[in-house]
Amino acid sequence: MSKLKVGVIGAGSISELHMGSYKNNPNVEMYAICDLNEQRAKGLADKYGFAKVYTNIDEMLADPELEAVSICTWNNTHASLAVKALDSGKHVLVEKPLSTTVEEALQVQEAVRRSGKLVQVGYVRRYGSNTQMLKQFIDNGDLGEIYYAKASCLRRLGNPGGWFADKSRSGGGPLIDLGVHMIDICWYLMGRPKVKSVSGNTYNRLGNRSNVKNLNFYKAADYDASKNTVEDLANAIVRFENGASLMVDVSFTLHAKQNEVSVKLYGDKGGCEIEPELAIITEKYDTILNVTPQVNSLQLNVTEAFQNEINHFVESCLNGTTPISPVEDGVEMMKMLCGIYESAETGKEVYF
Repeated sequence: MSKLKVGVIGAGSISELHMGSYKNNPNVEMYAICDLNEQRAKGLADKYGFAKVYTNIDEMLADPELEAVSICTWNNTHASLAVKALDSGKHVLVEKPLSTTVEEALQVQEAVRRSGKLVQVGYVRRYGSNTQMLKQFIDNGDLGEIYYAKASCLRRLGNPGGWFADKSRSGGGPLIDLGVHMIDICWYLMGRPKVKSVSGNTYNRLGNRSNVKNLNFYKAADYDASKNTVEDLANAIVRFENGASLMVDVSFTLHAKQNEVSVKLYGDKGGCEIEPELAIITEKYDTILNVTPQVNSLQLNVTEAFQNEINHFVESCLNGTTPISPVEDGVEMMKMLCGIYESAETGKEVYF
């Protein structure tokens, strides 16, 4: 199998999970890296073995040798860079979210059709080994019809600040940053039903709580305590055309005792949990059973999930197959996210 010449656009913290995974794939040639900060780009080029360093995206995409790129930049640039890369003849792995508006997402979808190249959206939780195992149970009918899912990702103190807290660059706060993962993992395991309506609320009551002492939290490289234009908390109910529903709540900051991540799905033959730990609930001979699968880890292995995601992207590019997180799913996700923000703003349920 010939090697895929890959490039990475953006050298922020998430990019190293892409770079390390590409480096571990024997079918990849570490070809190019691009970042506005040339010193940072050169440092990562040396670390991961990229042959070329760019500070100009147009120059990088004009390189005919480059075949595929990962886009690891601010959310508000994802769609435009994806379109530009596709029109330059490159395959694209774009970090979530695909865009910050539905209109932008549709532009990327059109560029995929126009170019004949593929887009894989970075819904990394889909690629966790536990997710794939659960999907096998669900697809084979062991849990019956999944009619309800519930997901939470609540941080008591965890507004990263910087571009994460700047709505003009991020597109929003915990909903678009954390909620995208929570909604997607449920939606994917539910069989990706068509969304019918959404009803949501957002709150901005606590700010970034930079006054809090004695408790550390992750801060973006461009953290500035004086700047914060995103919500603290969002919650929503999503209704699907098949009658199923999903409830979700996410926060950057909240007066909570501890951080909480929870993902649960319920079917008419059984249920399952994938956060905080993998579990399957079933029924045999009029007895309810809690089943714990024997697996390497009951929790998400982030490094493994990113490796699986990158391996899948490389294989899709080389073989011309459709990825399990295609551009169409990115569009549907933006309908849900933007619908929740619209519902919160108008105080009304949004129908599609």
